[in-house]
Amino acid sequence: MRLVCRRILPKELNHELLWLGVSTAVLVAGAVFLGLGLPWLGCPFRAVTGYPCLTCGATRCAIAFFHGNLSLAWSWNPLAFLALCGVMLFDLYAVIVLLTRCPRLRVIEWTRAEKNVVRIAVVALIAVNWAYLVAHRAQY
Repeated sequence: MRLVCRRILPKELNHELLWLGVSTAVLVAGAVFLGLGLPWLGCPFRAVTGYPCLTCGATRCAIAFFHGNLSLAWSWNPLAFLALCGVMLFDLYAVIVLLTRCPRLRVIEWTRAEKNVVRIAVVALIAVNWAYLVAHRAQY
């Protein structure tokens, strides 16, 4: 695996513009949804099993995060909190790259072993986060 910094190639997908647009659209849609006072969606997994699902608390985490209450956001769903931090960092990077037309960061030449390590790490993070949510389900 190599991290390279290069100009975007002709006909290459502009990931920075695409994902900045997606994250902005999701933020606006969420703000409109909550601003209109629409009813919150229930979790069918929790309704059936009584246990939190993998994403339980993510909406409350996002609300606390955007209100600046980071400790509360972390307590609702640590993995969602880390994802929100990652999205904010990526969006900042994307805005800078798009405005300055700087070279883009790209990860290239992944080996099969490196891909497997990343897959295992993601599954482990999800499992640890779910264990946290189950252990703290009294707050739901």
